[in-house]
Amino acid sequence: MKTQKFQPVQIALHWFIFLLVIVVYVSALLRDNADEPLRSLLSGLHYSCGIAVGILMIVRLAVRIKHRAPAIIPKPSPMITGLSHLVHLIIFVIFILLPVLGFSIKYLNGYDWSLLGIPMPVSAAPDEDLAYSIQNIHEIIANTGYFIIGLHAAAALAHHYFWKDNTLLRMMPRKRD
Repeated sequence: MKTQKFQPVQIALHWFIFLLVIVVYVSALLRDNADEPLRSLLSGLHYSCGIAVGILMIVRLAVRIKHRAPAIIPKPSPMITGLSHLVHLIIFVIFILLPVLGFSIKYLNGYDWSLLGIPMPVSAAPDEDLAYSIQNIHEIIANTGYFIIGLHAAAALAHHYFWKDNTLLRMMPRKRD
């Protein structure tokens, strides 16, 4: 029996967002120890890719609402299905929320900044204390997100190798004919 897959747009969005999240994470790690102008370049990359992740997650959510997920065969237990839905919900919330928090930080700092060369708004009454608090929340949620992604990947591998169902295969790109 041929495995039914997610829609090609869903598969493309999944893997493209995954690559963007890697860029966001690596750019954040590297910029902390970088000197100018590399630090500015890495920061810009972090902001741009982070905003792209948020926008694409909203697009992905809209596509997911329109297209049902293909069936998992053999069907997992209700507990596994419930945990899967919970993890996916957390992933969507985290990767939509993080760019909103990041944007808020930049806005509240009150310093001029741009995104892809486009000047972004800044607060007329900067609040660096609030920006710092949001920064801490942003970092905690980001670290939680990376942990959740790890669980998500481990679960996909467990489905494939332990439970031997089609969960992982449904999200793999199609082979060329």
